[in-house]
Amino acid sequence: MRKPALYSPSHRAGPPQADARALPAVEASAVPAPAGRFRRLRQASARAASSPRVMWSAMVLIAALLAASVWQGGVGGAKALTQKDIDAAVLRTLTTQNLPSRAARAAEKIRPAVVRVVSYGKNGEGKEVEQGVGTGVVITDKGIILTNLHVVQTALSIKVVYADGAESPATVTGAQPQNDLAVLQAQIIPDDLIAATMRSTNDLVPGEDVVAVGFPFGIGPSVSSGVISGFDRAFKSPEGVQEIGNLIQFDAAANPGNSGGPLVTMDGEVIGIVTGILNPTSHRTFVGIGFAVPIESAASAAGLPPF
Repeated sequence: MRKPALYSPSHRAGPPQADARALPAVEASAVPAPAGRFRRLRQASARAASSPRVMWSAMVLIAALLAASVWQGGVGGAKALTQKDIDAAVLRTLTTQNLPSRAARAAEKIRPAVVRVVSYGKNGEGKEVEQGVGTGVVITDKGIILTNLHVVQTALSIKVVYADGAESPATVTGAQPQNDLAVLQAQIIPDDLIAATMRSTNDLVPGEDVVAVGFPFGIGPSVSSGVISGFDRAFKSPEGVQEIGNLIQFDAAANPGNSGGPLVTMDGEVIGIVTGILNPTSHRTFVGIGFAVPIESAASAAGLPPF
């Protein structure tokens, strides 16, 4: 059975909610509290969880500490691990392990849900030819994809290319012109299709890190990182007559071809759909100001009011 759209609540609004796919929680009373040096191992694990970089090395660190503890006990010295020992082990792990950046982890999480959107039209000879490339993001594993309306508006036919290279024809099943949004339905749906997780923008603030993934100038998938610059912005493209409001402004690099792609948090959760860039010149290249439609508006275009 395929799953519905995935939503992630605002992270600061309250305690995190369990994912429906998560394993059952274990009652705290069912696990005896470790003592002595093993209590210190648990404390080391808690400190590791508080930092994204350290979390990636927690398994290696605790295994090393456990081995050291067992060795000390076997030798008969029975020397208890000190805070200095733990700090030294953490520092050594951080300096010897090549850990991926937060942006790299966010991109890796969202990449399976990002698709290339190719639109086709007819040339002067009446032959079908590629007329443009944009980006889309899968929001349910039933093959529902969000993209920009201007990416597919004049297309006679549409093709989407999944992250693994598989292709499928797609049709426009919905549109929200006031927000430059289109909803696509893929005709061929892989059994292992992964949908993105969407996250509310309600508690986000300027300065938070974000990542944009897409196909700028058809190259990609390409990843760029930056921060949220502001909210409630308005934008009108040079060739457009309609102004779009209530947009997220960001400074992660975006260019033609990024249109319709996801803007995500460092957790890889979608907070917006990239829709345009501002350039005071006639060139359609990035100068540091990009705009995205908040995911609340984008999901509603697909009939999926989130949160």
